[in-house]
Amino acid sequence: MTAYDDPLDAHFIGNATVLLRYGDLTLLTDPNFLHRGERAHLGYGLVSRRLTEPALDVTELPPLDAVVLSHLHGDHWDRRARRGLDRSVPVVTTPHAARHLRTWQGYGRAGGLRTWESCTFTRGRSQVRITALPGRHALRPVLGRLLPPVMGSMLEFGPGGGPVALRVYLSGDTLLYDGLDEIARRFPGAELAVLHLGGTRLPGGFVVTMDGAQGAELARRLGYRRVLPVHHDDYSVFRSPLGDFLTEAGRLGLRDRIVHCARGQRTRVEPPDRAS
Repeated sequence: MTAYDDPLDAHFIGNATVLLRYGDLTLLTDPNFLHRGERAHLGYGLVSRRLTEPALDVTELPPLDAVVLSHLHGDHWDRRARRGLDRSVPVVTTPHAARHLRTWQGYGRAGGLRTWESCTFTRGRSQVRITALPGRHALRPVLGRLLPPVMGSMLEFGPGGGPVALRVYLSGDTLLYDGLDEIARRFPGAELAVLHLGGTRLPGGFVVTMDGAQGAELARRLGYRRVLPVHHDDYSVFRSPLGDFLTEAGRLGLRDRIVHCARGQRTRVEPPDRAS
């Protein structure tokens, strides 16, 4: 097997936390290791109780090359992750979150990317380029000022110094809006879209993540080969279960694209020339 043929192994730990292994590289997304019954802090006194157990404890992680953090909320970066992760690990996130992690939590290699900016990591014969993508946690300006900035990410894996072999899109906690359409124009044909769903509802009835219908519509617009739904049943603020997404995806003719991967399970993503 050459570096061009390497598959991606995605281990779903829970909520939006996925352990990604490609060749010599190991990445972690949105580290959330709270246990069932513990509460995630969402800011301004808001908390949400975890309803599930993560598939791994933070102490069971392998050495990481980088963490990709969509935003600074307690169900994506919690106190267990903060205490348990190696503070020397690079964290790729928003400028807002990076400043906080460097200044207040001792993660000196936290780096912020603005939308469409990229950074690259190489380990051995493997490389990943991470590009920050558009995302909005809220569409109302007033509510948007109360929530942390959020980013999506495009992860482009391949051999060191070589061409891109496969792409993975991470939506982050975004709502569906027209600004996301530019993603597919700039990055056509990704092999996997990891979509944050759940229809998260805050007091006052404000919805701040995609529900099932929005997630299915985004999957249709992107046209990516496979779709992994996450972030839909782990916390008490989620109001749109996985079934909502599956029903709407089926109505849109996307049933064959859905990756069914429960907490603790793995899915294997092949480069396009091997998957065809």
